[in-house]
Amino acid sequence: MLNEVLQEQGFVTSKLDDIINWARKSAIWPMPLGISCCAIEMMAFAGPRYDVARFGSEAFRFSPRQADLLIVAGTVTYKMAKVVRKIYDQMPDPKWVIAMGACTSSGGIYRTYSVVQGINQFLPVDVYVAGCPPRPDSLLKALMMIQEGITNDRPIERGTVIDTSVQQPIQIPIPTIEGLNKPVAGQIITASR
Repeated sequence: MLNEVLQEQGFVTSKLDDIINWARKSAIWPMPLGISCCAIEMMAFAGPRYDVARFGSEAFRFSPRQADLLIVAGTVTYKMAKVVRKIYDQMPDPKWVIAMGACTSSGGIYRTYSVVQGINQFLPVDVYVAGCPPRPDSLLKALMMIQEGITNDRPIERGTVIDTSVQQPIQIPIPTIEGLNKPVAGQIITASR
């Protein structure tokens, strides 16, 4: 009886880890965070020419609670860093981060007190995409690297329960300029030495 059913309908054998990883890598939902000029290339990445739908990531989610991949594209200031971290904290686990562009990865040409010199100071980054701005195909390669990492993951072995008691918000230090008082309307601001 069982032999007849198996011969008619067939069967598949696999490991549970492989099935979970296949489902995860085939349905990555990105949360786009286009802060500056890299966002244009990220939009092209989602367009028909590069066709990110081939990888199961065409559904950009603008709610962090529905996304599992954060693509940070552009210059991050210290003021914006708290918002980026809050968005990251609201994403469900497991989650991944792509730092897109020179400004996101290292501050780029902005060596100023207001620009974060790399988002790895307050976020765990999985893949860095180089360029100013990077091409959409470079972002596709980063997505494929994330998928490759998901394929090699072992969720059953490491456990699916995440201990949230040890997760604490990260304090982001904001640099200050000594000797600079709050400006009065119409006053020219100069840094004193």
